Amino acid sequence: MKIEIGHGSGGKLTRELIENLFLKYFSFPELKSLQDASYLQTETGKIAITTDSYVVSPYFFPGGDIGSLSVSGTVNDLTVSGAVPRFISVGFILEEGLKFSDLEKIVESMAETAKKAGVKIVAGDTKVVEKGKCDGLYINTTGIGEVVKPLSPEFAKPGDVVIITGFVGDHGIAISLAREEFDVETGVLSDCAPLNSLLVPLFDVKGLKWMRDPTRGGLATVLIEFSEMSGLGVRLYEEKIPVREEVQFVCEMLGYDPLYLANEGKTVIVVDRKDAETVLEKLRAHPLGENAEIIGEVTDKTRDVRLVTSIGGERRLELLEEDPLPRIC
Repeated sequence: MKIEIGHGSGGKLTRELIENLFLKYFSFPELKSLQDASYLQTETGKIAITTDSYVVSPYFFPGGDIGSLSVSGTVNDLTVSGAVPRFISVGFILEEGLKFSDLEKIVESMAETAKKAGVKIVAGDTKVVEKGKCDGLYINTTGIGEVVKPLSPEFAKPGDVVIITGFVGDHGIAISLAREEFDVETGVLSDCAPLNSLLVPLFDVKGLKWMRDPTRGGLATVLIEFSEMSGLGVRLYEEKIPVREEVQFVCEMLGYDPLYLANEGKTVIVVDRKDAETVLEKLRAHPLGENAEIIGEVTDKTRDVRLVTSIGGERRLELLEEDPLPRIC
């Protein structure tokens, strides 16, 4: 058996790799939740820690670049875990021959994004490999935040509401078209953005249960994972899920499903029904959440995610073997 590109997709092969290999040897209780960040108890309180690596190709794309993506992704992984992001470390793997001007643009982008998010980059490392051994550059980040509101799929119950903070699929389509593999022109930009200013105000909502940014594998994959971890079901309504016309057009032309496309500036939220309107009001008051919608609810059907189609039918959503668009983050 060898590693396949699908092992990094966030889908079924990724899950098998984590469960059958990594958790076999890294059997620490902090990892068992398989969330975007782990909780660590300290003498002064609880902190959240997350780590991620970014290999997006190309590293400049409409709406962002690998630098803004790395900081935004780290900030978002902490925030959806109920933490206020504070500090980030960064590691660069650079390929011999990389243009210094490109690297400077990316580092400047990281600094601007960190400033916007109110986090500090406090540690770093640099390695250079021979030409041909790296696709320009890769970035690894680790983030630390202060936990304000612990969140978990285990807090959910049937009747809770599922909310998405905006249009889905933008990042996946922006990356796909930036690769110039298809002769298609649209105005679609990546939604890459740090979301702590949007989401931290939700921490005072008592009925907030769980949040996740639907990156690799998209909306469908994270809700399937939620269903598996909570032991509950999810019922989604296709007509309620916001998808841009341009994204839908490209998906239909190329055979993509927008529900499985990556997003880098959206969040899936599960909240008690009685607090759903409060959450929507808070989200829609922010530029990054003005298109937020209620798209479904939690059900008592064990580990079952269903999409009610626009024509009234139903289909069960399953984990994909691999991502149709590898290296999107």
